[in-house]
Amino acid sequence: MTAIVFDLDGTLVDSLDDITAAFRRSFHVIGAAPPTAEAVRALIGKPLREMYTPWAPAEAIDGLVAEYRRDYSERCADRTRPFPGIESLLADLRASGHALAVATTKTSWMARTVVDRLGLAEALDHVQGTDDFPHKPAPDVIHHALAGVGRSGTWMIGDAPSDVVAGRAAGLRTCAVTWGVGAEAHLRAAEPDALVTTVDDLRALLLG
Repeated sequence: MTAIVFDLDGTLVDSLDDITAAFRRSFHVIGAAPPTAEAVRALIGKPLREMYTPWAPAEAIDGLVAEYRRDYSERCADRTRPFPGIESLLADLRASGHALAVATTKTSWMARTVVDRLGLAEALDHVQGTDDFPHKPAPDVIHHALAGVGRSGTWMIGDAPSDVVAGRAAGLRTCAVTWGVGAEAHLRAAEPDALVTTVDDLRALLLG
C-alpha cells in the first residue's frame, strides 16, 4: 500500500486557539501590545518568522519566536483536540494498510510534541516538520514525510492552498478540507483534486 500525507493544524487537529493565544502572549518579551486574535488567525499556517514580521522589528523576531516556542510547547494541548471523527478515520486507514504521515510547517520537534500530548502518536507512522528546508508551498516537507515511511504517496490532505500546491508539486493527488483556517474560495482557487467539507466526506474519498 501507499502513504497518505496530512497537514496537522486545521486538518487533523483544531489548534487555532492555542496557537493564537501563545502567539499573542509572546509579545510581553518586547513590551508591546499583541495583534488581535483575528489578525493572528489570518496568518496561521505561515512560518513563525513570517507571522511576526508585520508586528515586530526584525531584531526582535528571534526573541519572539523563542518565547512562542517555549510557551506553546508547555500549553499546546490546553484546548487543542483532534477534530471529531479524525481518530477513527486514522485507525481505519491504518487497518486498510495505508501508511500515514504528517507534513507540517511546524518544526518536527514541536509537531511531535503536539501529537504526543494528544495521544495521536500511535495512529501515525511518521511526523515530519519543516526543519531547515523550504516550507510549503515547496514540496520538501512532503518528500521528507514520504521518506520517513518509506513508501510512495497517493494523497496530500490539508486546509490551506499551500498544502494543495505542495502536494501537487510532490506528485500527489490533493484534497482540501474546509474545517480549518483556509477560506473555501481560496481552496477552490488552488484547484485541488478534491474538496471535502466533513470528515465523513474525507472517509468516503479515502476508503471508498
